[in-house]
Amino acid sequence: MTVSQKIASILLETKAVKLSPAQPFKWSSGWNSPIYCDNRVTLSYPDARTFIKKALAKAIKKHFPEAELIAGVATAGIPQGALVADVLGLPFAYVRPKPKEHGMGNQIEGRIEKGQKVVIIEDLISTGGSSLKAVDALREAGIEVVGMVAIFTYGFKVADKNFAEKGVKLITLGHYNSLIDQAIAQNYISAESLDSLKKWRRNPEKWEV
Repeated sequence: MTVSQKIASILLETKAVKLSPAQPFKWSSGWNSPIYCDNRVTLSYPDARTFIKKALAKAIKKHFPEAELIAGVATAGIPQGALVADVLGLPFAYVRPKPKEHGMGNQIEGRIEKGQKVVIIEDLISTGGSSLKAVDALREAGIEVVGMVAIFTYGFKVADKNFAEKGVKLITLGHYNSLIDQAIAQNYISAESLDSLKKWRRNPEKWEV
């Protein structure tokens, strides 16, 4: 079993991902979606949590061996990032969506130094908007972003475009196609649902039941 297949199995087995083509979820973007993925659920399962942190660490060693700092994207990337930083023996920080409105007013929490090479940890990539805000914040603080590693991506073209425009290399453990393949193999979805999921994937912004 490949890493992407294992991630798909974990998400399905822990019910971190829910597929509901007939009764879609509403995303914060306003999009209707037949799928909802909450990777935070995997933190409650020791075996799943261990596999994911080791897979993330291995991806960083392979693609970004120069990493000197791990940064998690608030909130879901914080626990994953802390686990990975511990595995790698690297410093850890996390990035808020915006500066704190009281206290020190920090957007980046943790000890950082200008010029450090950072790998950002994210749990989920949809359009990439919130993830890339963390990139901007770190760059503005003088940190060199060498890449981002995430647990799962929907694989939208708009995300590819956004990451390319920011010059950020993205590595993901799991992806939408692998998830759907595993869902079919495990009889998690019907043929009718599969057709709906494929249509959504092609044009998520305008998809309707």
